[in-house]
Amino acid sequence: MEKLDKLWAIVIDVWNNGFMEINFGIYLLAILVFLVFILLRRLFTKFVMNRIEAVTKKTKSDIDDNAFAAIEEPIRFIPVVLGVFFAIELLPITGQTEIIANNIIRSLVVYVLFWGVVSLVEPFSFLLKRLESIFTGPMIDWLVKTIKALFVFIGAATILEIWGIKIGPIIAGLGLVGVAVALGAQDLFKNLISGILVIVEKRFSPGDWIRVDGIVEGTVEKIGFRSTLIRRFDKAPVVVPNSKLSDNPAINFSAMSHRRIYWLLGVEYATSVEQLRQIRDGIEKHIFENNDFAKPDEVPTFVRIDRFSDSSIDIMVYCFTKTTRWGEWLKIKESLAYKIKEIVEGAGSSFAYPSSSIYIESLPTEQPELFIPPTPDSD
Repeated sequence: MEKLDKLWAIVIDVWNNGFMEINFGIYLLAILVFLVFILLRRLFTKFVMNRIEAVTKKTKSDIDDNAFAAIEEPIRFIPVVLGVFFAIELLPITGQTEIIANNIIRSLVVYVLFWGVVSLVEPFSFLLKRLESIFTGPMIDWLVKTIKALFVFIGAATILEIWGIKIGPIIAGLGLVGVAVALGAQDLFKNLISGILVIVEKRFSPGDWIRVDGIVEGTVEKIGFRSTLIRRFDKAPVVVPNSKLSDNPAINFSAMSHRRIYWLLGVEYATSVEQLRQIRDGIEKHIFENNDFAKPDEVPTFVRIDRFSDSSIDIMVYCFTKTTRWGEWLKIKESLAYKIKEIVEGAGSSFAYPSSSIYIESLPTEQPELFIPPTPDSD
């Protein structure tokens, strides 16, 4: 019995002194408080979010709704911070341990605050979109990402300062590392600078059809920091380094104001002058009267007898459509081809086929002697 009493006394002593001379009961109570806040996390979030949602529904703007959705996750983390705070407050800690505990709470508060700020950058990016007359859409996206990165950096620096880590020497060290990295990553920085130039100069935007000779032709899908994603017409994606797009001439077909049709029509040499005039005037009248084509005061438009080729009289048709869409342009081009064939045949002429004439100065007058092989009875 005495041994059991001795064991119980040891248990009581351990319970009272515990770890770092703190009663184990206090530890259990602190853990219990933290778990209660974790369990009440969903209830707390639902209560707060319902209150905020009730306020946002009273407004007609979507800005507050987007902001409300953006800060939902940071709000869900607040009960965790409260649980840590009240749990630590229950512990009778002093000295260095108390300093560490306070730094943990401060770090969590800073983390939640900057998490919320970074989350709110996207909903309020509409303020930057008012600058689209100065900056392009991709440039504004870059600015949004840069602002987010800046807030993340400030938040991280604040947490480091809480723990007594000076940010100045770290930045200086990163500067030296940056110089070393820059020497080994010249292509990377070249592509980054080229990407900025492409966006600032507004060479093209997502959705544009471009062609870079010898590199790629297709539709721009995304302009990134280092490269640009272009989808070819066979639907294959091509990732092109920005330096390639900056150093080489790029044709932006989407920036065209009109789309050109340029043909040389060859008619037979048997076509008379009157027939040529009838064909030319008929084509010209069709182009001028058709609303699918741009008028001569907007773009140069010509229908002229151009030249005498080897096997045809060539008529030049040079005009522009109002639409720049490829499918619509093909349809107008096809309609014009039908009309031209109708006009040429209506004038009593026809299209010439490529042909060539061979002139021979003289033919041999004597026929070659036939060779008759000998037979055994020819003696």
